Amino acid sequence: MSYQALYRKWRPQTFEDVKGQEHIVKTLKNQIRLERVGHAYLFCGTRGTGKTSVAKIFAKAVNCEHPVDGSPCGKCAMCEAIQKQSSMNVIEIDAASNNGVDNIREIRGEVEYSPTEGRYKVYIIDEVHMLSIGAFNALLKTLEEPPEYVIFILATTEAHKIPVTILSRCQRYDFRRITVDTITDRLTELVQAEGLNVEDKALRYIGRAADGSMRDALSLLDQCVAFYLDERLTYEHVLDILGAVDTGVFSRLLRAVMAQDTTGALKLMEDVVIQGRELGQFVTDFTWYLRNLMLVQSSEGMEDILDMSSENLEALKEEAAEIKQAVLMRYIRIFSELTNQIRYSTQKRVLIELAIVKLCKPQMENNYESILNRLAILEDRLEKGIALAPARTSGRLAVEAADEEEEEVASLPPAQAQDVKAVLDQWGKITSDLGASLMIMLKPAMVSAGPDNQIILGFREDMNKAYFEEESHKAIVEKTISEHIGKTIRIVSRLLEGGRAEEALFINPNKIRLDNVEFIDEDI
Repeated sequence: MSYQALYRKWRPQTFEDVKGQEHIVKTLKNQIRLERVGHAYLFCGTRGTGKTSVAKIFAKAVNCEHPVDGSPCGKCAMCEAIQKQSSMNVIEIDAASNNGVDNIREIRGEVEYSPTEGRYKVYIIDEVHMLSIGAFNALLKTLEEPPEYVIFILATTEAHKIPVTILSRCQRYDFRRITVDTITDRLTELVQAEGLNVEDKALRYIGRAADGSMRDALSLLDQCVAFYLDERLTYEHVLDILGAVDTGVFSRLLRAVMAQDTTGALKLMEDVVIQGRELGQFVTDFTWYLRNLMLVQSSEGMEDILDMSSENLEALKEEAAEIKQAVLMRYIRIFSELTNQIRYSTQKRVLIELAIVKLCKPQMENNYESILNRLAILEDRLEKGIALAPARTSGRLAVEAADEEEEEVASLPPAQAQDVKAVLDQWGKITSDLGASLMIMLKPAMVSAGPDNQIILGFREDMNKAYFEEESHKAIVEKTISEHIGKTIRIVSRLLEGGRAEEALFINPNKIRLDNVEFIDEDI
């Protein structure tokens, strides 16, 4: 006998075999048991969740000679005939290829004849949303007032495409995505019944990769078992076959990004490509990994939602504690946008590498999230007493290009770093104590730390720089700052002449407040 795919061989034959749709199964069984069967049903839900299987079981149950608590017995002549697909009482129609008016008119002609055996004629119309407008209109009258011996079951993955006039004539049942636990338990049962040697961790990964679809899970299991026939199917084997990446890679990639190690992050990406991993799946899985980090940060008690072992959850919590939520949200946004970009792209690797560079270099973007990312980096350096070199011999403030490593100078005394942070924290109060002209000229200033108790004011306009080079103006600012922090601070003015100097070395204190990291100026 020819081989039969697992999803066909193990298709549910009774309501008890249906997994993950208890809310629907119980309702249908009660209707059959109490003889309250409707004339039109609409089964909605994503692929592989059991819509067609439940429709066939329902067709058997309403025609079964000896139903057991609303479920078909599976032994009577009617059950066997329907099971063998030889019964004239169950008519399956694929609306994707039979979507015209003439096809529906044939049905209208057939329903006039009562069944030769059994109680009901059951029409199962799969992918009903594919019917044309004319076909839907032709179906309306029959669907509203069919003969008492006719039942229509419409199945669809896109209920929003079905006209309201059709929806209002049907009992609607929404099939849920099946949980990873339910899929894994079912796969475990089938593996034991088939006598297969499969690692539990491999089954769980297949269940997660199936994305709520039992049929997809069985197809993936079939594919993996076929490749490693007569061998033990391990977690690593499944990753190889499905082109997936172990979560350890995501952890290493995130740490490289957080450290702004562009070279290291791209090297990890190179390894993923060399291993032949599917790049679209890589992007999806990494986005999902970032999503899990966000959930861990958001609330306690996420074990049930995250669906992972306690060991992996603890590792996730440690990682989540090391990254600020605003930065994490930026990472998620970039990779979410990437998911749509690579779907039809022929240069997936290039787009992914560009996204990774963006993650490592927040100065490449000029938006709210990237500014918060840059601020987080600056805060971290200030806390460690580290400042970047403020000037070159030419007098210009500059840094290396975005793809080169930034230069750092020796650690500053801790007191200086704390004083600079205090100035940034109180910038709004400091500027409010200055005169109107000083406030206006100081508003576009970008602020950075310098050596020897210096605060560097960076300006894009020479006029502003020259204004604060005058001793009288500089003295007022220095005096006001000293009064607020109780320390003597020297002011140095610099002209920012393009490049990424201001992005790498400076922040704008008029827009960002360091103490709670929020915008206080609406003119952004």
